[in-house]
Amino acid sequence: MGTSYKLGMDELSGRSSNSIWKALVAEFIGIFILNFFGCAACTHAAGDKTLISLAFGLSVFMVVMSIGHISGGHINPAVTAGLLAAGKVSIVRALLYVVVAQCAGAVAGTASLKALLPEAYQNGLGNTGLKENVQDMQGLGIEFFLGFILVLCVFGVCDENKPDSRFVAPLAIGMTVTLGHLGVVEYTGSSMNPARSFGTAFIGDNWANHWIYWAGPILGGICASLLYCQVFKAPQPEGESASERYRVAADEKEAYNTHLKLKYIDEDA
Repeated sequence: MGTSYKLGMDELSGRSSNSIWKALVAEFIGIFILNFFGCAACTHAAGDKTLISLAFGLSVFMVVMSIGHISGGHINPAVTAGLLAAGKVSIVRALLYVVVAQCAGAVAGTASLKALLPEAYQNGLGNTGLKENVQDMQGLGIEFFLGFILVLCVFGVCDENKPDSRFVAPLAIGMTVTLGHLGVVEYTGSSMNPARSFGTAFIGDNWANHWIYWAGPILGGICASLLYCQVFKAPQPEGESASERYRVAADEKEAYNTHLKLKYIDEDA
């Protein structure tokens, strides 16, 4: 199975330029929300890992439901890197998403939280860091698998040969984020998202072990994307494409609705 890559310079001009700038705004707002509300939970959780897990998971669920149709709802460089590795997005779009939208949005979200909370309540603003006695390579491995499960879920629910799974995609992705936090937030802060950690590190000026939160999730995301595309991708049904199946199902539903309307009209008459 081949994978094609494109630079994507054409996306910066013509009609495509309007689309990509909308997508950048959506990614900025999306990760702003994630960092603001997810990190806000960290400031008052007082050791309640379930609260933190739900805050990040529900934030992702809400954001993907809201802006997924505009930008794809990446809001995470690990997801963008995975899609880039699979040839799903262009190089230019990926770079703009990560640098212009995701990192900037995470910084803005954390900065807003810091501005609105009294210093006594900030409690590190949810900055990620390794638990005492957790070694660098152990932290890297944990973050690797966090990125892996997230991107594996994204590819699974967005597989074009499984159109029905898209209806549950936002919930599935949000619950995967919750799962990752419930499992290992105690040990690395369960970043799962390089931009999310960048925002809190930048505002708090705390860069300890920061490279782990970029290398781990991105490597995990790339591995998951390639594994899914080469091994787990749903097969296309023989004789019809996924889009044809979806169109036929929609036509059948419309025909059924028309039948019901005619039936009610006859009964009234």
